[in-house]
Amino acid sequence: FSYPTSQSVIFNPDFFVRRLKHEHPQVFTELILSNITRLIDLPGDEFAQLTGEADPRLPTAQTSFLRSLNFLKRKDKGVVFGAPLTEEGIAQIYQLIEYLGKNLHVEGLFRVPGHSLRQAALREMLNAGAEIDLETGDFHPNDAATLLKTFLGELPEPLLTHRHYHAHLKIAGLTRFDAQGNPTSAPDKERQIEAFQLLFMLLPPANRSLLKLLLDLLYHTARNQHVNRMSALNLATMVAPHIIWPKHVQASDLQGDVGKLNNGVAFLIKHSQKLFWAPGYVREYARIHFTGSTKSKYDLALCGGSVEATPSYAGGGGATSRHTQLALRELYQQVSSLPDSAKKKKLIRQLAKQVPGTPVSDELNRKPSRTRPFRGIKVSSVGFSNGYIFSQPGENVTVCLPVCLSAVPRGACLVPQVQWRKRAAPLDW
Repeated sequence: FSYPTSQSVIFNPDFFVRRLKHEHPQVFTELILSNITRLIDLPGDEFAQLTGEADPRLPTAQTSFLRSLNFLKRKDKGVVFGAPLTEEGIAQIYQLIEYLGKNLHVEGLFRVPGHSLRQAALREMLNAGAEIDLETGDFHPNDAATLLKTFLGELPEPLLTHRHYHAHLKIAGLTRFDAQGNPTSAPDKERQIEAFQLLFMLLPPANRSLLKLLLDLLYHTARNQHVNRMSALNLATMVAPHIIWPKHVQASDLQGDVGKLNNGVAFLIKHSQKLFWAPGYVREYARIHFTGSTKSKYDLALCGGSVEATPSYAGGGGATSRHTQLALRELYQQVSSLPDSAKKKKLIRQLAKQVPGTPVSDELNRKPSRTRPFRGIKVSSVGFSNGYIFSQPGENVTVCLPVCLSAVPRGACLVPQVQWRKRAAPLDW
């Protein structure tokens, strides 16, 4: 049996990434964490919160008796509402999402509240596990949108999780650098997208599934803002308190982070179609992990000697060299802020050799403490030829950050630049 030549075969480009997560979860997690800490500065306590090694430290509410009473009144848990997030619960809530997707024209969607009695009836039916025909006209789209926000707000933990709260704030603050390596006020959208791609791969499967459905709905809602008057920022303002704010807090408790959180969710809505794919270097790492790299005359810029590395893609030339020097300086600053360890000392020495004039930290003589180490790095130049990415040692350098989890064969590897005519939707993780 063979496929007809006129029929295109859809291949999930994240196949090996998903396989790595399921078959080697520790390798996968360290791969993702290593690259997240390359992009954002997470001090020891915030990194421990991200990994679950420490309880999240979040803004706390100035609790009043009235607010406590209101919270207790709405905590009548059911099968869906107020219960931990499950695939069964998502299946019930998907009825609301599907219905709203057919009514994106409604003005003020997610802003105008629905009818309380209709919402109560709809809530009871969803909690009972009923299959509901929302097309009969018994309910209004505003009922469904308000109830969807209610469901999100009553989850025991925000959809984006408490553990990721500080990471979201740090990603929102990623900005570009000028020619001298100084940060500017311009957001670095490419790095933000990459950081969110990595962060979302650490979400629990149910959270990731529902988040994708929700952001896709909000994305298409915002695309119809000329009709419904709901822009991405308007939608984010309505939804952010239910999916990222710590539980039981109000705007006054967040000490000025409200705007940053709202803008962050608006960014997720605008770029939602890119956020649920693995970065290219993660795909390539996973592919090499399972298939091995064939011998070639090109070097893949292996990091840390005989251990595997995460390739870093960039074009050659003077701009690449300048960008590399800036990236190395930024990396040096991030590494210097890490807790003391033997690996940190080694990495600082290597960075000092690559960037002339970089001071070797005085911390090198301190007693190392136990921490999650960065591994050694190796640098090489990367260029393009006939649709392939290849690397050549000894020329302009680009940073290839290490992951160092298990052995990968030395040697060269050609990385094809795949052009997708049709992008298949990413499968659930």
